[in-house]
Amino acid sequence: MFATVASAVVEGVDGHPVSVEVHVSPGLPGYTMVGLPDASCRESRDRVRAAILSSGLVWPQKRVTINLAPSGLRKHGASLDLPIALGILAASEQIEAERLESFGAVGELGLDGSLRPVNGLVCLAGAIERPRIVVPEPGGAEAAIGRPEGVEVAATLRQLVDALRGDGPPLSPVRPPERCEPDDRCGDLADVRGQPLARWAVEVAAAGGHHLLLVGPPGSGKTMLASRLVGLLPDLTRADALAATRVHSAAGVTLPACGLVRRPPLRAPHHAASLVALVGGGTANLRPGEISCAHGGVLFLDELGEFSPVALDALRQPLEEGVVRVTRAARAATLPARFLLVAAMNPCPCGEGGTSGRCRCTEPARARYTRRLSGPLLDRFDIRLEVAPPAPHMLLDGPAEEPSAVVASRVHRVRALAAERGVAANALIPPGRLDELAPLRPEARAVLRAALVAGQLTGRGLARVRTVARTLADLRGLDDLDEASVSAALSLRAVPASVLGVPR
Repeated sequence: MFATVASAVVEGVDGHPVSVEVHVSPGLPGYTMVGLPDASCRESRDRVRAAILSSGLVWPQKRVTINLAPSGLRKHGASLDLPIALGILAASEQIEAERLESFGAVGELGLDGSLRPVNGLVCLAGAIERPRIVVPEPGGAEAAIGRPEGVEVAATLRQLVDALRGDGPPLSPVRPPERCEPDDRCGDLADVRGQPLARWAVEVAAAGGHHLLLVGPPGSGKTMLASRLVGLLPDLTRADALAATRVHSAAGVTLPACGLVRRPPLRAPHHAASLVALVGGGTANLRPGEISCAHGGVLFLDELGEFSPVALDALRQPLEEGVVRVTRAARAATLPARFLLVAAMNPCPCGEGGTSGRCRCTEPARARYTRRLSGPLLDRFDIRLEVAPPAPHMLLDGPAEEPSAVVASRVHRVRALAAERGVAANALIPPGRLDELAPLRPEARAVLRAALVAGQLTGRGLARVRTVARTLADLRGLDDLDEASVSAALSLRAVPASVLGVPR
């Protein structure tokens, strides 16, 4: 007998339909799987057999052949366990094959017959071309994000088989939750005291989507500032929320209770993260990396000077294009990667930054430390700021600082102005539209011309200074860019004294 069950696999952040074809024929008992399965997929034989027997069903003592079509697409993971089990039961006439024609299925099987969720359910659910799909009960809300209609859940294989036979209650449909609780884990900007300039730089970075580099000694507040920036950003648009949810689902990142990633994510990988962990890829399957998981939000690289130079330079292309193109010999994937890069680093390995009598670093050690950051990468930071330790009296007796809610209202207003211009943030204004959207007053143009003649700006730096000046002008309520806005943008782009020989 022959049966076919619709399913899907994930490659990158995209689901690809798969037809699980099962043939059960007389002969010596055997089990053969073809169609480019990986090791975990081939191991489904033992999981499926134990799950069928534990569910009180019969494992056919015949020759079982399974084809995973299309045969040119590599199949990986345990997401095909459930469709394989249903195909075997249908081909051995334990359930009617016709009942599976309108169904798709995806899920991992436990040895006791329980159904377990798998990574990428959002992507998988949207790729299965059937009116109804069955997924494990714990992953129902996640799958409903990928397709709001037609998702049904089951807790065990036996429950699903009884529903298909008509011997048990029908499966329960699932819809995505309507509301989501706010996430306040990022902390409040009011906690950062005694850093007015750094707080202002964080506000400008959040308002315009400008990449930010903070350089200062340990304990100056760099990490607190960076971690609180994401709390100033507005909620994601529907399109960005869906894209971020697909990425998090494919990467195995825990989704919020409502299923949909509505708040901008904050990703802070350790400085020992590898190139693949940051950018994405892999050998068995192409998984999203940290920069894709930060899509729509903030990628925070603490201790920037400790990251591998190769990994850091791999950020340059995604920062410009907003996507990552991961290519292997037999397959490729395009992953979303539009994020706000915020980085923090010490001025030298010991952290004292050359302070007389306190810095323990030799000149070669400091040179090796700063050389990890290439000029092209530093040129992509719109705001580069030295953060000095706060004055003791500001920490103990200073006035209360503005909370995040007050600063966020100004950030949201600037983001709304950018949306009226047709971009998500001022940092994304195309160079060809700068004269239209960021017009310069004559005195502001003279300031930029002087900086170019002095060699203080590259061509990319000129465009980025104008976008930062556009944000500063928006915060001040100006339509065009005056001398003060351009001068302030140039000062925010000043290279930290600890990083020498880098173009502005």
